[in-house]
Amino acid sequence: MTDRVLTATSHPHPTGPNLITVAGELDYYTAAHLRKALEETTFTADGVIIDLTDLTYCDSTGITVLVTAYHRARASDTPLALAGLNPDLDRVFGIVGLHDVFASYPTVEEAVAAL
Repeated sequence: MTDRVLTATSHPHPTGPNLITVAGELDYYTAAHLRKALEETTFTADGVIIDLTDLTYCDSTGITVLVTAYHRARASDTPLALAGLNPDLDRVFGIVGLHDVFASYPTVEEAVAAL
């Protein structure tokens, strides 16, 4: 049994893109919550922003879920951006080369402006 908690909620941002807000620990045990939110999110030309501001941990399973979202966005010609990477996650993204894959911004509002 695990006490890890992750919430992932999807809703439209007032300016158009769909926003998925993720909080908690994203790992093997909790990744299904983000997968479900991504499945329920419409990928459109307005874009999708994944807000990771309140994400405290992410393992390789979580990274796989994010990369899957990237592939879905590419297949549907949907702009995709990440927002709010904490310093630890930003470092991991740098090490594994994900800064070359994802557009990421310090805040949701900066991601919205970039889309």
